Amino acid sequence: MTSFPAASPRLSKAVVTQTLMPPFAAELLATLSVHAQYVLHGNVRDDHLVADVLDDGGRRNRALPLVELLWEGLQRAGYKCLLRYDPVDGFDVLRSHDGLDMNTVLQRNTRRLPGRSNEQGGGQVARVIESFSKGWAGERPGPPQDHPRYDDYQRPVPAALLVDYASRIPTQVNQLSDDERTFFLHCLRTAERATAFPRPKTGRELFNPVIWLADGERDLPAWLVTSSVRVRSIGVPLPDLGQRRRMAALLAARAGAPHNDRELDVGPLLKDAVRESPTDEDVERFARAASGLTLRAMRESMRLARARRIPFAEMDQAVRVYELGVSRNPWTGGAVAESIRDGEAYIGGRVQGQEKAVTQTLDVLKRAALGLSGAQASSASVHRPRGVLFFAGPTGTGKTELAKAVATTLFGSEDACLRFDMSEFSAPHSADRLVGAPPGYVGYEAGGELTRAVREDPFRVVLFDEIDKADKGVLDKFLQVLEDGRLTDGQGVTTYFSECVLIFTSNLGVHGPSGTDGRPLSSRGGQERLPETPEERARFEREILGNVRHHFEHTLKRPELLNRLGGNIVVFQYIDEPTAHRIFKGQLSNIVAHMERQGGLRLRVLPEAEKVLADACTRDRHNGGRGIGMKLETHLINPLARGVFDLGVDLTPGTVVTVSRVTLHPDGRVDLALDAEPAERPQQRRPAW
Repeated sequence: MTSFPAASPRLSKAVVTQTLMPPFAAELLATLSVHAQYVLHGNVRDDHLVADVLDDGGRRNRALPLVELLWEGLQRAGYKCLLRYDPVDGFDVLRSHDGLDMNTVLQRNTRRLPGRSNEQGGGQVARVIESFSKGWAGERPGPPQDHPRYDDYQRPVPAALLVDYASRIPTQVNQLSDDERTFFLHCLRTAERATAFPRPKTGRELFNPVIWLADGERDLPAWLVTSSVRVRSIGVPLPDLGQRRRMAALLAARAGAPHNDRELDVGPLLKDAVRESPTDEDVERFARAASGLTLRAMRESMRLARARRIPFAEMDQAVRVYELGVSRNPWTGGAVAESIRDGEAYIGGRVQGQEKAVTQTLDVLKRAALGLSGAQASSASVHRPRGVLFFAGPTGTGKTELAKAVATTLFGSEDACLRFDMSEFSAPHSADRLVGAPPGYVGYEAGGELTRAVREDPFRVVLFDEIDKADKGVLDKFLQVLEDGRLTDGQGVTTYFSECVLIFTSNLGVHGPSGTDGRPLSSRGGQERLPETPEERARFEREILGNVRHHFEHTLKRPELLNRLGGNIVVFQYIDEPTAHRIFKGQLSNIVAHMERQGGLRLRVLPEAEKVLADACTRDRHNGGRGIGMKLETHLINPLARGVFDLGVDLTPGTVVTVSRVTLHPDGRVDLALDAEPAERPQQRRPAW
């Protein structure tokens, strides 16, 4: 920061000896003798902190809008006026003193009243900017020529001009129209021809600066910023943790104030509010919760907290409401914890044969419900997802089913599980589908599928199925989500994942590490004995974890992504024989219920036929429950459909179809012995037609 002469004391009896400005403002004010135009880009709509150093050794922080901040520094440098131009209202006078009638000057130059934009062409605006850079010498109203102060009015006016909403001036910055190109070229030429004027008090020769306020550095033509040494580009960053601490301390000082604070504009206290005494821990928690927010957003969060009677000690909750836009939070109040208690049996019954995986998953959910995710870190990010899980293991063992069960347990419905099949994101640049295309590309207006869905409902289980099939660019996005808990889409809108549970699934763990044959362990010859004993299952789990680590570190070269997953990798085992038979019975019951629901036919499978089917469907357990379903389709559903059609009887609702025998042929054909017993129908007169 750069010091300036003392300003008049405010809100304190101590005398201000110097004022410390933010680095970007200090850079601008220190180079007014070198540059005629500036492009301030980035966080230009925010408040900014100024520190007054007092003669008693203390400091007083103040939060100022950008206009007030610049005007305070420009006054000390000898400027008399601050003007503004924006594409809607045209030119107007923001600040002026010493009796300068700048409105009259603007009227003479624009031939209209300031503040009205009709009939305002780009060429006329460029000419006004050019006249302004010359100081409007002799163009402002003053005394006649024989008056003693006549010469004072012939000198240039020391003024600064803000070009507000500069990002909205060009329609497309890469495809300027002829008028837009001429306008910016005129402004560039004005910068080259500008003249510095001596200041009466300091004697420094300073330009009348034109300060463009843009959202991004690339929102203006690149050649305007880079073609001339007279034009300087300065970034305005988001506040860091230190600045957020100072702002939080300012807001904390007003938390118990019995009056409205005009400087911070945090609103008056409610009549029945209790004056608070925030602690340093409260201030620190507020500052860390506001990571990624502007100082103005912190102030608005304070206003929100006062409106909702949220005490300062719980400002992190107010920040969550401000970020997410919803006040409903199922994670608080014990609702989710109660759902987890009630859902333990439900999850265990829905996912068969994976007791250890279910237990590990429930541990992560319980930790998330208590808000302990990442609690071991000294500076845990408040934006990180509530829970992160990586399901690895053979296909058909219940990974996707467990993710849906988690969504049902936490949020009451499978619809709360937002599923992305990552095989659809294997092409380069497919990450744009998740977060939205950059400006200028097809699909920019639509936004991202992931970011849009999470903003609509931030309380979700987000399932990324078969993550090993995703492009590496997609994995980089996941790294950002796991670390910071937020993503900024192509339109500049930030989406927070702090209330989500993220689940990744993959069967890459059953593949050998890179450099081997690359085939699944379960398919090398197809004759391996599946792990059955506890020792074999433990060894299989170690192999899975080792192969997953090898894949991230050597194949993907993303060890940092594996580190973000930590100990949340859950290994699914091959299903054992009792589990396979339970799955078979469940799927057979589903077929029976589906036939009755869809066509009214009642299916009955006799024990002898069921045993043949069970032996055939559960003989090979390498493909898990999904493999059992495929066997049921080929051994029961297909021949059943064929046989029902071949019966040639009137299959009315209520007809009982009995499977008495199943015959398996060596060539793979399956024949069923079927009987159909028509339902008894009450006698009724047949219609005449």
